[in-house]
Amino acid sequence: MDQMVDTSPQAAAIDFAHRMVTFWQAALGRELLGAYLMGSLAHGGFSRRYSDVDLALVTEMGLSSLALDRLRNEASALSTEWAPKLSLFWTDRQFSLGRFPPLDRVDYLDNAVVLTERERVRPARPTLTEVRCYLAGETFENWTDSVRRFVNAETLEAKDRKAYLRSILYAARFCYSWTTGQMGSNDQAVAYIDKQNTAQFDVAFITRALQCRQVDADPDFLFPQRTKLLSQVEACAALLSKLPPAR
Repeated sequence: MDQMVDTSPQAAAIDFAHRMVTFWQAALGRELLGAYLMGSLAHGGFSRRYSDVDLALVTEMGLSSLALDRLRNEASALSTEWAPKLSLFWTDRQFSLGRFPPLDRVDYLDNAVVLTERERVRPARPTLTEVRCYLAGETFENWTDSVRRFVNAETLEAKDRKAYLRSILYAARFCYSWTTGQMGSNDQAVAYIDKQNTAQFDVAFITRALQCRQVDADPDFLFPQRTKLLSQVEACAALLSKLPPAR
């Protein structure tokens, strides 16, 4: 009997990842310590329309700008669909270089799925305080700026649908990571704030966004409610206010 071939979007994205790894192995040789699936490809909830293809690359000495350009060019050559979605986390053996923020280091430690591995490197686990300081910084500022832009916009452009949906869901992800120090899926984060039964978050609004994401639908029907984002920012800002000032 012929075996069924998995033609799901997640399977296609993982196939793209494996083809990238083949190139990385040839280009980096013994410099490559490991390559991994991250994000929704690792812990579930992958969406062809709304998810990034999160991949992690750990090498001996990190990557030069020239090497990064080669990786991006190869991704574009392999797939015009998946290359624009590629989100690459990379670092050296000491996790001292590159792009690997605290929450993504947590995701690597807890959820990374091996694509290839010569040696597993385990960095120190970021503390809850480190995670909170990360969330309180540029990440929060960027989300706030995005919220203001959407609240002040008169229409939702097609190119902004993904960003708008993420802006709604981010409140749940922020609260989940702030409280637990973990990187959860959108499903986990929304279930978490629903269980908390707090009036600070408009759980119904966020849940509708999650349902929209799950079926790859347009979020246009949620745009008239965009001012609700302001109260979500205020709820997260209330959590930030509990962070001790930096010394």
